[in-house]
Amino acid sequence: MVQTAHLKRWLTSIIALPLLILLIVRGGVILFALLIALVAVVALWEYFRIAGVPAGDRGGRWLPFLGYAAGCGIIWGAFRDSYGIMLGFIVLNFLGAGVLSLKRFSSDAAVCNHVIRQFFGSVYVPVLLSSLVLIRSGTSGISWIFLLLGVVFAGDVAAYYVGTYLGRHKLCPAVSPGKTIEGAIGGLAGNLLIGSLFKFYLLPQLPWLLSLVCFVCMGLMAQAGDLFESELKRVGKVKDSGVILPGHGGILDRIDALLFAAPIAYVFKEYIMVMPY
Repeated sequence: MVQTAHLKRWLTSIIALPLLILLIVRGGVILFALLIALVAVVALWEYFRIAGVPAGDRGGRWLPFLGYAAGCGIIWGAFRDSYGIMLGFIVLNFLGAGVLSLKRFSSDAAVCNHVIRQFFGSVYVPVLLSSLVLIRSGTSGISWIFLLLGVVFAGDVAAYYVGTYLGRHKLCPAVSPGKTIEGAIGGLAGNLLIGSLFKFYLLPQLPWLLSLVCFVCMGLMAQAGDLFESELKRVGKVKDSGVILPGHGGILDRIDALLFAAPIAYVFKEYIMVMPY
């Protein structure tokens, strides 16, 4: 059973990876932003299911749809390189959810919790994902996207195999009993190795010391993002966020590490690597 799931995981990656590479290289910024918007909507749908934000009842279904609209608006703001547009959609989403909840409150006091969870999700998924659009739109955007994806993917694979064969000490058993300290260290080694290769061939102009610091920070945050989504699933009492990707679970399961690592890459790219030294 484990081998079958493992095989499905690799087959899905082998099929999806070339399509993703082609879209990043040939698709342009517009198609890339549209892809990220689609990913944001699907990941939000999975998050709302985990968090218990109502979607089927007539009185509460407006909450998820308001989140989807705000998520697409946030991604559009990133595409336009406008923090004002992004902030505007964040604010409008909260105001809209708050106002619309007033009518629902008399029959369902839990609507306040639903609003809070919806608002959190609209920040957690599309705001963090918008970093990818901001990176892609900037100087050397394609190279940085490949660097980010390579670092995160390598860390995930290395952590899995090192943890499986060498793991002895639990990393965070209350959240994810299967993850180990040895796996986490192996993941960071994978981050450094693949990050260094990508930097050497794609971004040779970057300073080595800052690059290594960047890879470690991205790796640490990627592991934190993975654990955080596990925390959400544990609270929501679900094993996977969805079933859209055979062997991987849902979209949110696949991008959980990326959500936390992408803003770190953006900060290093735009504000740290450009500083005079």
